[in-house]
Amino acid sequence: MPHLAPAIVHADDAIVVADKPSGLLSQPARGEERQDCLELRVQAQFPDALLVHRLDMATSGLILLARGPEMLRRMNHAFAQRTVGKRYVAVVHGLVAGDRGEIDLPLAADPDANPRQRVDREHGRRALTRYRVIERRGEGEGAMSRVELEPVTGRTHQLRVHLMSLGHPILGDVLYAPARSAQLHARLHLHAAAIAFIHPERRIAMTFESVVPF
Repeated sequence: MPHLAPAIVHADDAIVVADKPSGLLSQPARGEERQDCLELRVQAQFPDALLVHRLDMATSGLILLARGPEMLRRMNHAFAQRTVGKRYVAVVHGLVAGDRGEIDLPLAADPDANPRQRVDREHGRRALTRYRVIERRGEGEGAMSRVELEPVTGRTHQLRVHLMSLGHPILGDVLYAPARSAQLHARLHLHAAAIAFIHPERRIAMTFESVVPF
């Protein structure tokens, strides 16, 4: 599907930075019909490219791949040490009260509603998100806020569940927003807008940005 083709933002001997469209899986999933993904599409051009981290299928934006197992090991170490910076932009329902803040709520899989995640203070893994409000507009049911997000940890659906826990689910979120939201908005309004890291081979700081498509 041409409309799901990822854009190659940067490529060298060690890494590839791609811009993933909403609707494309990051890596293959179960089922023959769920094999098409960003990783395989990038490997058609760079056969040694290996996914370093993932974005939800519905999320668009920047994603990093390492070229070969040694570069993958180095970038995995960088993620484990939290030296990789990521910035997301989302549009959420309602007017977020504070201009900035932190959401520190542990998350775990919801056993009764796969693939949903939930806040689980007893068994969940720590999850921390920092946010900043960029814009507020509208009123009543039409009120919405544009927020910038920094995930300090990288749990499954972290940003989506954390924003829902504030009472501000992301527009178009089929899992965590009211059903009417997905009916009104054709896509999840969540985009990985920037990524910053130290190059695994050259040891220089690199930053990449992507235009928010909503």
